[in-house]
Amino acid sequence: MGYRAVAPDLRGYGDSDAPDSVESYTCFHIIGDLVELIDVLDPDVGKVFVVGHDWGAYMAWLLCLFRPDKVKALVNLSVPFIRFDREIKPVGVWKAVYGDDYYISRFQEYGEIEGEFAEVGVERVVKEYLCDFPVLLPKGKLFKRPLDEQITLPSWLSEEEANYYVTVFQKTGFTCPINYYRNLGRNWELLGPWVGSKIKTPAKFIVGDKDLAYGMPGMKEYIHNGGFKEDVPSLEQVVVMKGVSHFINMEKPEEISSHIYDFFCQFH
Repeated sequence: MGYRAVAPDLRGYGDSDAPDSVESYTCFHIIGDLVELIDVLDPDVGKVFVVGHDWGAYMAWLLCLFRPDKVKALVNLSVPFIRFDREIKPVGVWKAVYGDDYYISRFQEYGEIEGEFAEVGVERVVKEYLCDFPVLLPKGKLFKRPLDEQITLPSWLSEEEANYYVTVFQKTGFTCPINYYRNLGRNWELLGPWVGSKIKTPAKFIVGDKDLAYGMPGMKEYIHNGGFKEDVPSLEQVVVMKGVSHFINMEKPEEISSHIYDFFCQFH
């Protein structure tokens, strides 16, 4: 038994539409795109298996929250469901914990970080993020290694694949993907009606033990001590992969594929 797999670029990425306005990248816009895509892919039933990673995982959780009728089962990588709290504004919390140089803090001012990235060059920015995912971006010295130092790609990333991502971002730029971060505060306001809601879609979560998201303050406790399961009652399994970092599906493609296949096979 096999599956037809579709890997869409979310709006603002790759060859997908890229509206100019920051306000066009709220969670509602993205979920609207996904619902329409599902209806096109499966016009008869309109229900699919979903796999998400990073922003894709964040949006996949919300897809299950807003439109559970569209998702048979979910496998999410790296980013767990994050409980909504009316009193905690996410950008302010991250800035308070990590400071002004934290990448989410630096991404808030429209055009500022794009200008600094332009000075460094698209190739350097893309490869720095693929290799190290720098979380602190000090003004005047964005990355730890000197710009004249060659980047050695990890074993799981070929030069050909890295150059493909470079080519795509040279065409599209960074503004639209960064606009997702600029809507974190707006999403926090929009999600107010869903405070306390549970995700009831059958789900499996996989994360690398070296992933920065897994190492955030309180994250391991939330994932393993009952909070995550409370918010996602149908969470059937949490897998922590040893020695694996953020780009888990690229670092361990065969293992991740097996996890996905084995989980989805339960629902036939």
